[in-house]
Amino acid sequence: MIEVKNIHKSFGDNHVLKGISTIFERGKINLIIGKSGSGKTVFLKSIIGLHEIDKGEILYDNRTFSGTKTKFKKTIRKELGMVFQGGALFDSETVERNVMFPLEMFSDMSFEEQRERANFCLKKVNLLNANHLFPSEISGGMQKRVAIARAISLNPKYLFCDEPNSGLDPATSIVIDNLIKDISEEFDMTTIINTHDMNSVVEIGDKITYIHEGQKWWEGSNNDIFSSENKELNDFVFVSKKMKLMMKRK
Repeated sequence: MIEVKNIHKSFGDNHVLKGISTIFERGKINLIIGKSGSGKTVFLKSIIGLHEIDKGEILYDNRTFSGTKTKFKKTIRKELGMVFQGGALFDSETVERNVMFPLEMFSDMSFEEQRERANFCLKKVNLLNANHLFPSEISGGMQKRVAIARAISLNPKYLFCDEPNSGLDPATSIVIDNLIKDISEEFDMTTIINTHDMNSVVEIGDKITYIHEGQKWWEGSNNDIFSSENKELNDFVFVSKKMKLMMKRK
């Protein structure tokens, strides 16, 4: 579980996060949604410590993360898995070596143990026989699966995904959504996804936090979202006819 308590973040005169508080529950898919410029990316980066918050508190399973010494932060960061928006794979390394990278950096495993773990993770994301290929030799969807395999290589307690479906076609996006959901449930992780993909909200969102102008404007489940009377949320969610059709099916 991750607790966020009244956090604020400014860049100069730009007050981006304005007192956001929420709880991200263990074993569930927690989604952060909002318009471009709403502050959701800064929010995600603040939770994982890429931005130092100006005020408030962030706790990982009752352990204070914000404002602590670098050495203690490193301890918690070893428990984090991160899937970056573009995948962030090393182009000059094979699929297998990309997944092994966190193990080389942060584990005491032997080379063979690292390789065995990497292949276990690749199997979990349904990527077989791609070990010795390079990122340029596989599809965008496969690259995202490699990124997920790398993110879970250290068996993290917390999984963060920044726009995991960005640039993918709808069918591949569904595959990635289902994969993240299955892995989160199997390993009982606290999973947080920053997304614009409303299909993800409908299909896998256990809890949704809607950020509007730097504030938590709404919070609830993927079922609650369709009966919300929050004007700004509705304007965001039901911007297309497709979403209105999804609402009727729900």
